[in-house]
Amino acid sequence: MHYSTLSALIADRKTTLSKGPVALMLADDSVELESTLTRLRSIGFAQVITFCAPEIALPDGTTRVDYDVLSNNALPDIVNALIAVAPGIWFHYCYNAEYLYFPFCEHRSVGEMIAFTVEERRDVILTYVVDLYAADLNAADDGVSRNDAYLDRSGYYALARTDDTGAALERQMDFFGGLRWRFEEHIPITRRRIDRVSLFRAVPGLQMLPDRSFNIAEHNTYACPWHNNLTAAVCSFRTAKALRRNPGSRHQIDSFHWQNAVPFNWHSQQLLDLGLMEPGQWF
Repeated sequence: MHYSTLSALIADRKTTLSKGPVALMLADDSVELESTLTRLRSIGFAQVITFCAPEIALPDGTTRVDYDVLSNNALPDIVNALIAVAPGIWFHYCYNAEYLYFPFCEHRSVGEMIAFTVEERRDVILTYVVDLYAADLNAADDGVSRNDAYLDRSGYYALARTDDTGAALERQMDFFGGLRWRFEEHIPITRRRIDRVSLFRAVPGLQMLPDRSFNIAEHNTYACPWHNNLTAAVCSFRTAKALRRNPGSRHQIDSFHWQNAVPFNWHSQQLLDLGLMEPGQWF
């Protein structure tokens, strides 16, 4: 299906948004489009919708919406429009060359994970963006290589999140690490965090804010008040791509590799072992 505008998609919402979970993929270029779509479909999303410029070619059978995903507030505008017309639906958002992993995803579906989360009276699943990067930038000029992907095994940390008065917010933290930490001089301050509430249920009154947090405080929490909840990871080449695309960083960085780089084996157990996500009470 091809929709020329977001409004056209919404007008046909009984077809596109009647059943969840729904994955929203924003494609700002053509890098790893097919592998990202394949990943979303393989882990059990009922609908996968791609937002991209008209000139970007997508595989046959893809639901697409023509949209300028590079425009200011593109993500919040898309998400808020869909929240308003699809109450109760679970959404996941990501970009191309990003891959959602969650505990036991090799033999459990995203729907099963959401069902467990609902039983725990949660409307969100916090995800951490785990930066992936090519080991050899001479062989992979754009920083992307699925066959030779690496990640950082250490260097992650969290700080208490505070409100405008400086008071700590309950069960909210700012997480940092990966390429955004190691090359922070090239990353705007507002883009350095790696926590992302990219799996959530649309509820009445919910809105995504420009900083990608939500206006309902509970949607920004990492766990419920009574115990730890499961978390997931978005394994992403997005930062590597950006650092290679930007002229300033491109000419100052000749390698992403360092002593704490390890090959990514594309399996949830590695992420669990490294503490980059946790199963909570889900066994």
